[in-house]
Amino acid sequence: MDIPIIGLLIPLALTYMLPFLLKGGCMIVDSTRKGKRFPDSMSKTIPIWTCVLNRAIWNYRMRFGLAGTAEKKETNDSTKRGDSISDSYSWNCSLHLPLWVSNTERALIEERLDGWTKDLEVSGADIASIALSLKKPLRPLWISQKTVIWLNEVPDCDSWDFTPILLVSTSSPSSNFQQRTTSEFSWRYIAGAGDDEESWARGLSPNLFWKHAYDLISSGPDMCNKKVADIIEKDRVYRAQRGENAPQISIKPSKSSMSSGRLPAEEQLDLEPQFMNIDEKSSDNNSIFWLGESNLAVGTTQLAKDASGVDCVLSCDRESNSLCSKESEAYLNLSIVSSKFDRFSLLRNLPSAVNFAKNNLKKGQKLLVCCSSGEDISICVCLAILMSLFDDRGHFDEGRFFSERRVTKLELRRRLVFICQFAVNARPSRGNVKQVFNYLSGGNIETVC
Repeated sequence: MDIPIIGLLIPLALTYMLPFLLKGGCMIVDSTRKGKRFPDSMSKTIPIWTCVLNRAIWNYRMRFGLAGTAEKKETNDSTKRGDSISDSYSWNCSLHLPLWVSNTERALIEERLDGWTKDLEVSGADIASIALSLKKPLRPLWISQKTVIWLNEVPDCDSWDFTPILLVSTSSPSSNFQQRTTSEFSWRYIAGAGDDEESWARGLSPNLFWKHAYDLISSGPDMCNKKVADIIEKDRVYRAQRGENAPQISIKPSKSSMSSGRLPAEEQLDLEPQFMNIDEKSSDNNSIFWLGESNLAVGTTQLAKDASGVDCVLSCDRESNSLCSKESEAYLNLSIVSSKFDRFSLLRNLPSAVNFAKNNLKKGQKLLVCCSSGEDISICVCLAILMSLFDDRGHFDEGRFFSERRVTKLELRRRLVFICQFAVNARPSRGNVKQVFNYLSGGNIETVC
């Protein structure tokens, strides 16, 4: 059993959810194929990493003599309530798996827990902040469509000796067909759709969704698509008025609309002219993240033109016309697409990206690496640059350290965690991280195939 490179980001994601965990827990929703109640991520991956994180927290507390601090506080609080909390050994580091995971597989997992814990501890993840903040160990709980919960028998979460992570699966355990409605799309959760939001989100970003979540939900299934189109167009007009990149959104029609002959092969959002308050804040991320003292920064393409403190720009976006005015030596545009559309796009362009970064960083220049979202491709390019041109202490050495070492997944994980500590919105995809590892391992397109 091998935990993939991206698996180490799960504890890092839990650190991002720390504010929610401190309020009593969090909920993670996912789905899987028909006939299977829970995806493997909920049955094994998340339970493994909650256990690993619990062990790393316990080791940290033991190392700095903090093992009994949280327990003593809980004991004092419980005394006031008339309860009783166990002694300092109440921090539960055991592995909690669902009943359908076999004993053989459980034993194989338990054999590797210590090794994974050590990998996490040396990865650079900020375990200290979690250890000092989290008062109870993490523990997963599983909820599906077949789960029966008697609300009057659910205990108060304050009385639990753990912080719950509710793993909610929306999958139907049967193989029944999706329930249809009169709207354009069915309302049921579609397994795997979260990985292909381009095919159904109709241009709606997470920020825009959460900003208008109540309006979208209240609009109902029949009016949902029109409401989404209205929100997208208003945001586009707002960004265009501010001189930002705001291309017209085009969407592909659904199969039902194609069969009915209502739409052409591709349609533009047909909306009445909308006007927005100029004072309203944009939904896009307006931050550029500097990666420590490396002179490397990462952000979105739309922020690159007016970015302050930046000497050169490496753009990984297909459309970067607004940056063409920069000097050729200080600007490079590489048209890199997601691994979902081209499995080797990033791999083909990494040599040019690393060479451009080397030529500018050795002059003491400050380099901004950007892409359309600032969350995936640009993060992976920065990962390749840090691995190729910096030593293990984060000092620029033009690649001497890299040339003398064999690249390992552990080192790649450590650098990735380092990046994510600064670029808090990072969401590197598995396919792009694999391309970085193949590049650093000396692979090319022919050998990868």
